[in-house]
Amino acid sequence: MLAIPLPFFVSILLLILAAFWVIKLPTNGKMPAVFIGVCAISTALVGARWAFEAAIFSWLQPIVASVLPVIAWYCFAKGHGRSRYSLLHLLGPVAILLCVFDYVFGREAIDIILMGLYVVYGVALVRASFTVPEAVRLGDVVRVRLAERIAGVMLLVSTAIDGAVLFDFLVYGGEHALGIVSFSYLVFMPVMVMAVITVGCSTCHTEPEAIFNSQQTSLDSHTAQRENFARKTNQLSELDAKSIVDSIEALMADTELFRDPNLSLGRLARKLGIPARQVSMAVNQVCGNNISKVLNEYRINHAKQLLAHSEDSITEIYLNSGFQTKSNFNREFLRITGQTPSAYRQSVL
Repeated sequence: MLAIPLPFFVSILLLILAAFWVIKLPTNGKMPAVFIGVCAISTALVGARWAFEAAIFSWLQPIVASVLPVIAWYCFAKGHGRSRYSLLHLLGPVAILLCVFDYVFGREAIDIILMGLYVVYGVALVRASFTVPEAVRLGDVVRVRLAERIAGVMLLVSTAIDGAVLFDFLVYGGEHALGIVSFSYLVFMPVMVMAVITVGCSTCHTEPEAIFNSQQTSLDSHTAQRENFARKTNQLSELDAKSIVDSIEALMADTELFRDPNLSLGRLARKLGIPARQVSMAVNQVCGNNISKVLNEYRINHAKQLLAHSEDSITEIYLNSGFQTKSNFNREFLRITGQTPSAYRQSVL
């Protein structure tokens, strides 16, 4: 009997979290709050569906469940700089809505459509996690990509759980369904919420450089041809890649842009006047590392200079160098130099 109220308890916590997001973190957009709110409603409907034998809950629960993967996709799409909405994403929820109107004959179709939706969006998120999100702070790229991958895997796991519930109804008459659903929601919802919060906290939604006129953002014919070639071959020529990396080095030397903790791939690309995908490809080809690690190398080199020639505290130095957390600074400093910041300072003094 304790399994029945658990979804209600989780839904209340999720609603509180959604309210906190809206009040305390308004600059990061409302989509994560919408996702958390929908998670709360979905979890509450699951509890109500099992606690009260009312048809309304059986109708509403699959409709709300069909919206979850769509909203999760858009949360991560914003991190990749894709904020345009498409009516194609409404096909799944609309199909579920039509099936609900004929619930007796559409029940099996609802299960199949829901499982299909979660598979499609799960695979899409996992695939997207292998690219660098343009609108995410470069210092957070690694954890955002991990969060996106985890979210995609969780959608796929949810599909397997739905299959297990369907199997339980066919073989055991739903004897174990309540336990399976309760356990899955207690794991699935918190993990998905944390993944969405991760991308929400790391996405740069408001950048002064994000407003450009058409002349500044348009590509000349040569650049457009180079981009098309890169898309087809998934690789830049050695000369083009070296030229882009040289441009990055010149920009960093002139402006020390790496010191900006909110620097994203998209913003760096706009500063260079080069498509973000080409910037990422060029850095990988020439440096053998992703753009996030290369940026941290600039930051660590700057920090090394401050450690050797200033009396600033380590906290002041890592903040001055573009890092947001001391743990990330220490980890990257050790990776690049093989020493801790304190040990390096002692060795050069």
